[in-house]
This record gives sequence, structure tokens and C-alpha cells, in this order.
Amino acid sequence: MKFNQKNQFCWARSEIFSFFRKFPLEISNFTHFNEIGLSQFASPKKFATYNDFTRRSVFSAVSWFTPWSRFVKLIRFTDPKKSATLNRSINVSGGLGRIRSIGNPRRFAAFTGFGGLNSFVYCFWLCFCFYFCMPVLGQDDFHAGPLFDGFQLTLAPGHRTEVLGPLYYNQQSESDRLWALPPFYAHEADPTIEMVQDDYLYPIMTYRRYGTEYRWQFIELFSFAGGKEPSEFQDVRRFTIFPIYFQQRSPVTNDNYTAFVPFYGHLKERLFRDDIFFAMFPIYSETRKKDVINDNYLYPFFNTRHGDGMHGWQFWPIVGVEHKVVTMQTNNWGDVITNAGHDHLFVLWPIHFRQNNGIGTDNPEKIRADIPFYFLQRSPQRDSTSALWPLFMWINDRGQKYREWQMPWPIIIVARGEGKTTTRVFPLFSRAHNDTFEDNFYLWPLYKFNAVHSPPLDRQRTRILFFLYQNTKDKNTETGKEKHRVDFWPFFVYHRDFEGNNRLQILAPVETFVPDNPYVERDWSPLWSLWRAENNAKTGASSQSLLWNLYRRDTAPDAKKISLLFGLFQYQSDAKANKMRLFFIPVIHSHKQTAASAN
Repeated sequence: MKFNQKNQFCWARSEIFSFFRKFPLEISNFTHFNEIGLSQFASPKKFATYNDFTRRSVFSAVSWFTPWSRFVKLIRFTDPKKSATLNRSINVSGGLGRIRSIGNPRRFAAFTGFGGLNSFVYCFWLCFCFYFCMPVLGQDDFHAGPLFDGFQLTLAPGHRTEVLGPLYYNQQSESDRLWALPPFYAHEADPTIEMVQDDYLYPIMTYRRYGTEYRWQFIELFSFAGGKEPSEFQDVRRFTIFPIYFQQRSPVTNDNYTAFVPFYGHLKERLFRDDIFFAMFPIYSETRKKDVINDNYLYPFFNTRHGDGMHGWQFWPIVGVEHKVVTMQTNNWGDVITNAGHDHLFVLWPIHFRQNNGIGTDNPEKIRADIPFYFLQRSPQRDSTSALWPLFMWINDRGQKYREWQMPWPIIIVARGEGKTTTRVFPLFSRAHNDTFEDNFYLWPLYKFNAVHSPPLDRQRTRILFFLYQNTKDKNTETGKEKHRVDFWPFFVYHRDFEGNNRLQILAPVETFVPDNPYVERDWSPLWSLWRAENNAKTGASSQSLLWNLYRRDTAPDAKKISLLFGLFQYQSDAKANKMRLFFIPVIHSHKQTAASAN
């Protein structure tokens, strides 16, 4: 017999019901389930109209246990007589191996992965899979709790399908498409902005592409990066084995570099420098940042520097000298600005310092120090004196208009003035504030409060025992809208955005430490999200999910949908009708009478 698409389903259905007719228990309603559920698969035309998105999701879940070709062969050769006639090669998982001469049920059982289980268990397992997979292929409103569930997104337009609890999901929101096998793999793509993201056990290995620019990394030690530079429209490719090997290739040969640490190399715009050259590092290296060049011999002990009106040298930590003259510079707007000069000297670093900063400006500064005996700072805007630095210090800040006494720091601090008001007795209490910042604590770290008032942003943050409890509020003072987030580690996280949409998640062992990290929420949060609740302030839609949709409730202003216990109980109500199913069998289907139909 040729097993085309229609015959496969017909054969599967006949095998299933022939098994149940021999089953010792009586299942009275199974024939009725066949009529209302499985009979719709006999027509290829109906099968062709199924939703492709849902069909692919179901077959992906089924193929996790066995490829579809083996799935059908398993039905055909469950009978030992038919199994004995099978004597040919069967591909296993797309060519990973071959099992030949499966001539008896035991060999076939070993091939299919069920060990010594008999045909009764094979057929029961098949019935179980088809029991859930068949209705999914034919109905858009099928729900099986953690095994399979599909629903509309609450906080954004789109659809999401979840299979096997937190182990697989896919969703599409407008042009953005995402599917994941948490925590092992996640793929997200949006063709409208040319974005592709792949995570492999994030953050161990990731791939990011935006337009022509891309980057792949493995634990930040191995990385590939490339793309066209915006300034020159050249395709640049980088390869790094941090911190041993650095390489860049570009059509512009002057931009190419190779570095093999510590032997020899040249770097450009890496490691916070414009240029780096080294040979047998740390014996010799040269770095450049803007116009200042540093030559290092036996880094960090011997150093000379020059450029931009500056020259100096050091034999660290014995002695070091640096002098810079006043220079003029034209900025990007064509204005001429003054670059201040300075004179620096240290002896037996970090004990003796002598510095003159801000030369050529309105606020020249002098610093004299012999740590830890004393520290002096003098300038037109600020004076500070310290004895037994940093324990005792007196500050007179004329620029910000306050005076401060530290005796000793950080135990007792008192500051008074327009720019700062502080009273601290650590760790009992502290109150500090000015026009922009506010910082208070009581029995540190039991309670701590911070605030920033910088229009249009107004932020308040309350913490108890560091990260155990956090309450953060961000307010836009111009629009009056507010964003709110509450973390109670590791029990829950709640956040509401500026549009009023809110979400509650129980549990949250990681989200507290990396707030608003989309990759953690995408790759890891589904594993421990025992309870999820979302509310859309604009549409009025809401959803609640317990134990990966073992219980799920979706509501809208004119509709309600409830699923419980793997979908064995389902209730749906909208403007047109009320529906209820028990054990996937419709028991209530009543149409509502509208005003138009009444007339």
C-alpha cells in the first residue's frame, strides 16, 4: 500500500480504534470522540486548510520523540507479523545511523527506543500522541496545558505557542518572529530592521546581526565580528581570542592589523586606545590616544610620554614627572577652547604627591599629599584638608556652596549648605540630599532609599537588604506617566511600563540582578515562571497562567477563555456563543441572541 498523506491518517485512525476495541476496559464515549474529533482528518481538503503555524509546532514536538517517518512506520509494523516482513534499511534521525534487518519485534523495539516494551505499550503510546496531536492539527482553539497551548499575546499583537511546558515556544508579533528551546537555544528575527539574534545557553554563546554588522562570541573569549563601517562603507572583519590573538581585515590595507600576545602585534581602536604596538610585551609597548603617545619599557615600571604640549617620564613606583603647557583647540562647532596645563610629581607612589592642575583656567588647583599623614587641596572653588587620610577631612566647597566634616570617614559625616545636606552615623542612619539627589538609609543595609530629580526624569528606588526587595519608580514629569518595578527575590518580579501595561512573574531568581534584560527573560525566565499574569491597559486584555498553562485564563472586554488540567476542562465565551468542553468533548455550545437577530 502506498502511504500518502490521506492513507497515513486513515491507517492511524483504524489502528487506534482496533486497539481500543481489544482493550479490556470499556470506553463508552470513544466512538463519539472519533466522530467529532478524528473524522475530520479523513478529508485531504480539510487537512490542507489547517493552520500552518500550528501544524508545524505540533510536528516539531512530535519529532522530538521520533521522526515522522518512523512515527508512521511504527503504526504500520506494530503487528508482529507485519514487523517480521520488514527487512530493509531505515534512516535514523536524518542519517545519523542505520539499523538493518529489523526482522522481529525485539529488534524493532530496540530501534524505536522503547527497549523491551511490548506491542501493547507501543500502541498505547501512539494513541496518547495522536490523542493530543490530531485535534491540534484540525482546531485552532485546542489546549492541552503544559503539553501544548496556543494563545494570543496580551501585551502586544501576535500569537504564541508553547509545547512541553517551558521546553519549547514560538511566537510572532507583527514582523518579529521568535522561537526557543529554553535554555539551550533561542532564535529571533525581524526582516523589517534586518535583525537576527541567536543564543546558545545565553550568555555562553551568542550571535547578533543588524543589517550588515554581525558579531559571534563564545564566553567573550572567542569572537568574530564584521560589517561595513558607517564612515567608509568598507567591510571590516575581526577575530579575537582574548587576550592572546587579535586580528582585523579590511579592503583598506592600512586598517589591517594582527596581534599575538605577548610576542608581537599592532592594534587599532582596541582596548581604549587609538593605536597599540608591542614586541615581547611587557618588554616594549607603545600606545596612542589622540595626540598623546606612551612608550613603555618593562611595563609598568619605565614609561615616557609626549604629545599635545605634554612630556613626562616615570620609574614606577620610585619617581615620576609630567608637565603639560596650555594649548588651544577648535571644537566641532568651530569654537576655540583652552586645554589646561598641569605639573605632576610623585615620589614613592602612592605616598608623596605634588600636583598643579588647571593651569591657564579660572580655577587653578594645587594638591599636596603625604599619604596617610595629610592631604591638602586648594583652589578658588574648593578647599579640603585631611589628616590621617581618609579618616578625618574638612571640606569647604564654595562652588557648590556647602561645608562638610568627616570624623572619621565613613562613620560620621556632617554637611551643611545649599549644595549638600548630610547627617550620617554609619550604620545606624544617614540622610543626604540636594536639589538633584537624595540618599537615605536606616540600619544599613536593612533599608536604603535613593532618588534622582532631574526633569523630565524623576526616579525613586527603595531597597531592603540589598537585592532582597526593590521598589523602583520612574516618572516623566512632563507627561505624568510612570513606570514601576517591584522585585522580591527570588519570589516574584512585577513591572508596569509607561503605557500602563503590567506583568507579574513568580518565581524570579535571576531577573532581580539583571533587570530589564530581554535575553534572560527570553532564554531563562520560562523555566521557572510558575505563575504569569499580564494586563494590557489599552486593549483591556489580560491573561493568567499557572504551571506552564496547566491553568490558563485569557480575557478581553467581550471574550473569556479558560483551560484547566491539560485542557480536560475548557470554557470559552464571546459575543456570539458560550462553549464548554469536558475531556475535549463539547458539552455546551449555546448561541447568544443579539439585538439584530432578535429583530
